[in-house]
Amino acid sequence: MTLDVREAVETREAPRPRREVTTAFVVSRIAVLAVTAAVLLYAAPPLVASRSWTALAVLAVTAAVLAFLYLTRRFIPAKYLIPGTVFLIAFQVFPVLYTVSTAFTNFGDGHRGDKASAITAIETGSVRQAPGSPEYSLTVALRDGEMVFLLVDPKTKQVSLGTGEGLTGLSGAQVGVTGKVLSAPGLTVLKAPEAAARAQEVSALAVPTRGGVIKANGLSRAVEGRAALTYDAACDCVKGEGGVWKADESQGYFVNAEGEHLAQGWQVNVGFANFARVLTNPTISGYFAGVFGWNLVFALASVAGTFALGMSVALALHHPRMRGTKAYRIALILPYAMPAFAMLLVWRDMFNRDFGLINQFFGLDVDWLGQASTARLAVILVNLWLGFPYMFLVTTGALQAIPRELTEAASIDGATPWKAFRSVTLPLLLVALTPLLISSFAFNFNNFNAIALTTEGGPFPAESPQVGSTDLLITYTFRLAFGTGGAQFGFAAAISVFIFAIVAVISAVAFRRTRRQEEVYA
Repeated sequence: MTLDVREAVETREAPRPRREVTTAFVVSRIAVLAVTAAVLLYAAPPLVASRSWTALAVLAVTAAVLAFLYLTRRFIPAKYLIPGTVFLIAFQVFPVLYTVSTAFTNFGDGHRGDKASAITAIETGSVRQAPGSPEYSLTVALRDGEMVFLLVDPKTKQVSLGTGEGLTGLSGAQVGVTGKVLSAPGLTVLKAPEAAARAQEVSALAVPTRGGVIKANGLSRAVEGRAALTYDAACDCVKGEGGVWKADESQGYFVNAEGEHLAQGWQVNVGFANFARVLTNPTISGYFAGVFGWNLVFALASVAGTFALGMSVALALHHPRMRGTKAYRIALILPYAMPAFAMLLVWRDMFNRDFGLINQFFGLDVDWLGQASTARLAVILVNLWLGFPYMFLVTTGALQAIPRELTEAASIDGATPWKAFRSVTLPLLLVALTPLLISSFAFNFNNFNAIALTTEGGPFPAESPQVGSTDLLITYTFRLAFGTGGAQFGFAAAISVFIFAIVAVISAVAFRRTRRQEEVYA
């Protein structure tokens, strides 16, 4: 009994073995802490300057949690889960949520800022030089990274400093014979090429004065003018010689009695207006069904074609009597190793009617990209050439996991090679590869490059120049939202939500059928 008690005590008091700290673990800990510190130092000053206290608090708490987690020896599983979760939120969850939230706004060109920014842009954009107003020699400079104007009065040679807050006198500046400021205390004078590179900032800067504002007229001259349009807070409207434009908060515009609005607006929440536009606008909804049908055909044909060809080649090289398989595999994966965007441009030139290699090699005179049927066939063939090496690789890997005894047993039972393939090999391949086929379908459903770099959506019929015969929903959306001379991010986000819902439904149905297959062949 005494011996048993002593052994129990020694066992209970025996020290636990220390966890071995690997070099990879130490390096990963240092890397995470370094990235956290860098993000904190980079993001904190702008957040403090803009007084975004909520975002700053979230950043500080996140940095504190990460520091505590990686400076302690506890919570080993969390040390590996936290980075993946952060990347998942940053690159998957946040973009999806941001896209959905943008779909309920009018965000786009003319609606990028708030109402105050829109009023400032309207007033400064309507500035016109008044007769007899003063003119200045202009020199562009920087003060603590902020652009300022150095204005020289041609008559008095007095130098003034112009900023967004107003005009003040400046002493100690050296002025050249041409009226340009050569140097000024505390300021960095920009040379002509440097100022030209920032021409948009120069033209946007407006220096308010008692009589109006001073704006740049080129890079060497500035004039004082008056705004033709001014904002009146009493009526919440913009007044000018052309009339009165009242603020419409539902649209984010200043609108007059005739329903016409000023070009500059502000960002507002428009609810389901973008979604309703997709469904009710005849220009959009009238072609949506046709584009969606071709989109399905393109995605299904691409997946089915690449899988069939890749699987056929993989089966041929998997045969035990096949020789030189390494050389064949290297040659077959070359299309997959080449940059896709470059190959798409090459294939576009190969399908050219006049000097394309395909017509010249086969002695044809086919306008491949000028007719709807041949253009669709061409993009499917190009996608087949680019995509089958991937299917060849994954099918080769899946075939290695299928025991040869199964096919040998089927042949012993009297099954033909085709029947053995259809009853044994193919079902087992589909169980392993169906998730990859679904992801390939989702990729090809939104394969923007395959269309944009080959046919650009064309050919376009005369009656509908906005939608082409090879347009996918993604390219059709891009043209509607960004091809009209302006960007409509809110509208594009709404159509993206529609596309996401379509792909999600199809993928969910396919995954459900996959689970049934797994249960059958488990």
